[in-house]
Amino acid sequence: MENTIELLWADWPAAKNIRALTTTRIGGASRGVYSSLNLADHVGDELSDVEKNRQTLVRQLNIKQPVWLKQVHGVQVADAATAKHHDEADAVYTDLADTVCAVMTADCLPLLFCNQQATKVAAAHAGWRGLVDGVIESTVETLQEKPQNIMVWLGPAIGAECFEVGQDVFDAFVAVDAKAKQAFVKTDATHYLADIYQLARLRLQNLGIEKIYGGGLCTYTDEKRFYSFRKNKTTGRMASMIWIVAEENKSEEKE
Repeated sequence: MENTIELLWADWPAAKNIRALTTTRIGGASRGVYSSLNLADHVGDELSDVEKNRQTLVRQLNIKQPVWLKQVHGVQVADAATAKHHDEADAVYTDLADTVCAVMTADCLPLLFCNQQATKVAAAHAGWRGLVDGVIESTVETLQEKPQNIMVWLGPAIGAECFEVGQDVFDAFVAVDAKAKQAFVKTDATHYLADIYQLARLRLQNLGIEKIYGGGLCTYTDEKRFYSFRKNKTTGRMASMIWIVAEENKSEEKE
C-alpha cells in the first residue's frame, strides 16, 4: 500500500484556486539517510526510489509532473511551460493553469509567489548566493506585476540560530544593502549568525512588496520533518510547489 505523504500547506490569504505547499521528508520510499520522501535525483539516492517518490507526490496531489530544475545558486528564471528536466535555473514561473512550479531545498529558502488575481505564480530557490545576487529580484521582474499586487510565502529554511556564516557573506549582503546588517548577529571576529528569512524580507520590502507570509521554521533543528544539508551533508531534498487550479476545479478543497 502506498504511503500517504505529509505536506505543509502555505498559510496565506491567496485566492482559492492557488495551491502552494512544501513537502516534508515523511511518506516516501527512500531509505537510510534519504528517508523517506527524497525528491532529488542528484544526491546519491537510488533513482528508482526517487521516481517512486515523485509518482507518489503526483498521484496524491492529482497534478502533472513538475519540471525538476538543475539549481545552481543563480538568478535564472525558467518558464514552466517550456523548461525541461535538469535545465539550469533557480526559479520558475507560469501563467498557465495546472502547471506546477517547483524548487527543491534542504536549508536554502524556498519562496512561492502569486498575484492577487491568481493568474501568475512562481517559485524560487534562494541560498545565500542566489539571495545576494538577486534571485528574488529576477523572479519579481518576471512576474511583471505591481509590488502591491504580489504575495509571497516563505517556506522552511535553516533558522537564524543555526545559520553560521563567514565575514564574506556578511560583507556581500551589506555591500548591496546596508540595512542587511540587522539580519546578522556576530559570534566572533569573523563569523555571524544570519537570518535568511529576514534577509529575504528586506529584499522583498526594497521592491515594495509587503504581503509576505511564512517563515520561522528551521530545517536544521526539525529533523523529523525536514532534510538539512548543513547538518547531514548527504541527505534528500524537499520540494516547494505552487500552481493555479483550472477554473472547473476551483471548488476542490486541499487535502
